Amino acid sequence: MSKRSHCIFLSLRGIMAGLVLMLLISSCSSTRRLIKEPLREEGAAFLFENLKQNELKYDYLSARFSAEFSQDRNRNSFSGNIRIKKDSIIWISIVPALGIEMIRVMITNDSVWFINRIENTYMIGDFSYINSLINSSLDFDMLQAFLTGNDFSFYENSEFRASVDHQEYKLMTTNRRKLKKESRNNQETAIPVHDIWLNPESFKISRVMIRELNQGGRRLEGRYRYTKLENQMVPSRLQFELEANGHKNTIQVDFTRISINEKLQFPFRIPEKYTPLGEL
Repeated sequence: MSKRSHCIFLSLRGIMAGLVLMLLISSCSSTRRLIKEPLREEGAAFLFENLKQNELKYDYLSARFSAEFSQDRNRNSFSGNIRIKKDSIIWISIVPALGIEMIRVMITNDSVWFINRIENTYMIGDFSYINSLINSSLDFDMLQAFLTGNDFSFYENSEFRASVDHQEYKLMTTNRRKLKKESRNNQETAIPVHDIWLNPESFKISRVMIRELNQGGRRLEGRYRYTKLENQMVPSRLQFELEANGHKNTIQVDFTRISINEKLQFPFRIPEKYTPLGEL
């Protein structure tokens, strides 16, 4: 690989890490109004039922986005388009100011596809590459949930505890396990600590955190802001912060031109002249 290609590849790794944080892991600050009376405590079953009832219902989602990613002292800004087919595909196109696509990414339940149109190269891999970029342990269900402001679809829900925290409802659990029927290769997957904060009026997720119990363990936190579209609340701003091994990565993503339930195409073709850029 040439020195120039190597430098571009390193910068693309930074963009990819930012994309994953956007995909991944994430949660935005919801608009709050002052509540004069203290919140009445509710049980976990009541809160979880209302959370699920008020989740974003969609088959397809698309949006234009702008993002600012910070990795330690390095900052990158980028924009593009995102499309989601629920439980199936996350598709992202990075388009700089000149309007010419630079990167295209497609993520499915078990694969990650990446095209670099500047260098005429591509990569094909799985979630191990995504997790190596950000030192995390995510899966497709988590990425999809972080992007849409929903809870994880394929994890156990029975062990949550409820409380009130700063005029918001809070759900918390430890060792939240992925449903066995959704686990791949019979591998048991669990989230050490999972905290969810709910807006008391909309029961939408305002903040979410997954973290490890050990001191200095990895922590991913997200905050959401929503806008109303077709009688539903959809994320309009997402802010994520990932701490791991003494390093902090942050990303803020703003969604515009949001559309739900319009059938979408997910074009992804690797031109014959493109060459593989290592393995993910």
